[in-house]
Amino acid sequence: MSKAASDVVITGIGIVTCLGVGKEAHIAALTAAKAPESRVESEKFAPYPVHPLPEIDWSQQIAKKGDQRQMENWQRLGVFAAGLALDDSGFKDNADAVGTMDMIVAAGGGERDIAVDSLIVNEGLKRNDRENLLNEKLTTELRPTLFLAQLSNLLAGNISIVHKVTGSSRTFMGEEGAGISAVETAFARIKAGQSTHTLVGGAFSAERIDILLLIEAIQGHSRGDWQPLWSRDQKDGGGVILGSVGAFLVLESRAHAEARGAHIYATVDAIEGDRGSRAEGKLEARLERLLAPAAGGSAAETVVFSGTSGLIELAAREKVVLEKTLPGAPLRGYGGLSGHGVEAHFPLGLAFAALALDAGAKVPAFDPAHEAAMAAPARRAIVTTVGHARGEGMALLSADA
Repeated sequence: MSKAASDVVITGIGIVTCLGVGKEAHIAALTAAKAPESRVESEKFAPYPVHPLPEIDWSQQIAKKGDQRQMENWQRLGVFAAGLALDDSGFKDNADAVGTMDMIVAAGGGERDIAVDSLIVNEGLKRNDRENLLNEKLTTELRPTLFLAQLSNLLAGNISIVHKVTGSSRTFMGEEGAGISAVETAFARIKAGQSTHTLVGGAFSAERIDILLLIEAIQGHSRGDWQPLWSRDQKDGGGVILGSVGAFLVLESRAHAEARGAHIYATVDAIEGDRGSRAEGKLEARLERLLAPAAGGSAAETVVFSGTSGLIELAAREKVVLEKTLPGAPLRGYGGLSGHGVEAHFPLGLAFAALALDAGAKVPAFDPAHEAAMAAPARRAIVTTVGHARGEGMALLSADA
């Protein structure tokens, strides 16, 4: 594909998963002869396995202890990953560049006060006037700052405060769809000439009882021992294993990136999100439409990073469409390594894809029983995400060199 000044390219990657902090640990996983064993916490939240955060020195990207203390873990993780992306892009110490940089964040709600939640539930077992009980506890038990700390756009605010990113700012909420919309919007604005450089991504903290209960409320969480993504069975629960993830990208127009001599990881050729009913083959039809720009090309030089949540029926339906639409292209369910990152999952998939293309990787199978080996180094990558409840997205990336 010919290069154009308006191309959207990836020039910075900030990534934190259970595999480690920063791109080096993830490049190692993508270029290894055999996929590494993923870290799984199986005791703390039993019977639900979770992919936990690695050891992190927060001060590497959040210098002030006061800033660290006033953030919850998902915000710390997002601010940290955003700082990694800015460092990687070469923008971190350029005050003029970060001052004009746009920012688009995918975020969920803040962390809950579990002690107060538990108190209300326990008291509710003893009283029938539960509406009055709720009002009493909301006015007497919650700390005044809790509601402020729950604001979804505080992640963007903290990135602005810590890293001085002060161009336009947008925050999307809506689970996996938020991550898809964030990156899709950044891509469209750069492509249209409305932005030259944008920081985009999200963060998700899986190590939260309230989040685990939300997934289990739809009988979605896997239980017991960890299993590879495509090998999960309904007898072990719904198939989702969450992971704590921070993933931010710096997207630029090619003209802007080349003018400053930036390293380009990959070109984003197409990206689109959609949502709608999943009944009666409508999911399959929508996925086939989203994947149409990616059809064709060399299957041997293509790698498909599926962002399926792991929900067993949905994963199986997506896999059928991918194998039909992209025959012969090796499939990699990246949530099997990192855990499912909800809002951050689509940006994480693009980070994996860009690193694989830049390294010319033969990405090892993450679930060897269901994923074929790669015969040639990756030159094209397709990233999908199918939300556990709603929302689908696809991105097509190509190697730049």
